[in-house]
Amino acid sequence: MKRKVFKMATVFAAIAALGVGMAGCSVNTKTSGSSDDSAKESTSAGDEKVITMWHIQTQDAVAKTIEDSMKRFEEDNPGYKVDVVAMANDAYKTKLVTAMAAGELPDVFIHWTGGPMTSYVDADTLYDLTDLMNEDNYKDQFLDASITQATYKDKIWAVPIENVSPALLYYNKDMFKEYSLTPPTTLDEFEQVCDKLLEKDVIPIALANKTKWTGSIIYGYILDRIAGAQAFEDAYNGERSFTEEDYIKAAEKFQEWAQKGYFGDDFNALDYDSGQDRNLLYNDEAGMYIMGGWFLFTAQGEAPDYVEKIGILQFPADTNGKGSAADYIGTIGDNFCSIAKTSQNPEMAFKAITYLLDDKAVEERIEEGKIPPLKDIELTDELSIAISDAAQSAEHMQLWLDQYLPNEQAEVHKDALQQLLDGSVTPEEYGKMMDDTIADLK
Repeated sequence: MKRKVFKMATVFAAIAALGVGMAGCSVNTKTSGSSDDSAKESTSAGDEKVITMWHIQTQDAVAKTIEDSMKRFEEDNPGYKVDVVAMANDAYKTKLVTAMAAGELPDVFIHWTGGPMTSYVDADTLYDLTDLMNEDNYKDQFLDASITQATYKDKIWAVPIENVSPALLYYNKDMFKEYSLTPPTTLDEFEQVCDKLLEKDVIPIALANKTKWTGSIIYGYILDRIAGAQAFEDAYNGERSFTEEDYIKAAEKFQEWAQKGYFGDDFNALDYDSGQDRNLLYNDEAGMYIMGGWFLFTAQGEAPDYVEKIGILQFPADTNGKGSAADYIGTIGDNFCSIAKTSQNPEMAFKAITYLLDDKAVEERIEEGKIPPLKDIELTDELSIAISDAAQSAEHMQLWLDQYLPNEQAEVHKDALQQLLDGSVTPEEYGKMMDDTIADLK
């Protein structure tokens, strides 16, 4: 395969391309914090210092990358040990809330920035990383947008670690050819494709919404296209209301799609974690899918033959709306690492974090299909290149809505959307529920 190289550089949303070599792309391991001499003194005194780290990367390969990174840190810093604990996503979220309320956070833990991070900062639970990130221009090795995502009140509170991942619209190229369908570029064209797929007894859009965040991605795109790129943030900040006309139109459209059968019949009962939505795709029972860029790598592992059928599109524009097809839902960094303010060794905890993106770790992450949130990376895998190509025209990146919101408000959002889809609440009621929960937060 012909080598293709990308530089991902953004201003809170745009991803552009530039070619450089892998040798210089990874984040240089910092040596700030407690010196090696002090670490050796700790060893000679028999006083091993333990740094605790929580994460949710339970896949064998990525979990091993993290474990190996911490082993390198321990080898380079005698007297320090990192206790790494991996947890499943939902269990982790519950444990993190409990630990934060009890004042028992680990030294290092992951989150997704957005509203939860700002609430952590306001609650005075995070260690300010600004000076450490600025030392030796360390932060300059990261995508500008990823640093913006980790910044609040002009200070940096987290290190972007895992992945650049926009949500994309995937479609079955073979099916589209069989039924003479043209990949849609507008919402009107998208609905026409959905109607034609229904005529062929094919579910237009695979959706497993038992976990609820999956539906939030689709709603987020509809809202963006109708009400504009800043719509969700503006409503969260109290500058606009979810009961305004454009917001109601977005909720109506989302509910209408469900009522017309665009998601099939049992979408609210289907489970994402067990792959029930993806199986609809693999079995040619569904024609399209709206999901983060990781879907390509998931499909490569679950149904490699299906990958050859996948076409990739930006979510279509609304010709009468305020948004753009160049707006994305997603993240510039996925998991971000923060340090608890209660940490006894914050500088060494930060140094441990840097090993998660040293040369070896970056190489392994790219081999596993990750796109680290760094300015200079070389991608040689076709799937990674496809994700990068699809995101190059991005002008705005709205963080996943459920991650942008604080935990309590995120649950209201997801529950209310599920009810909107099953028809148990109206678009107006959904809008009021969102306004009320944000008012409670403020």
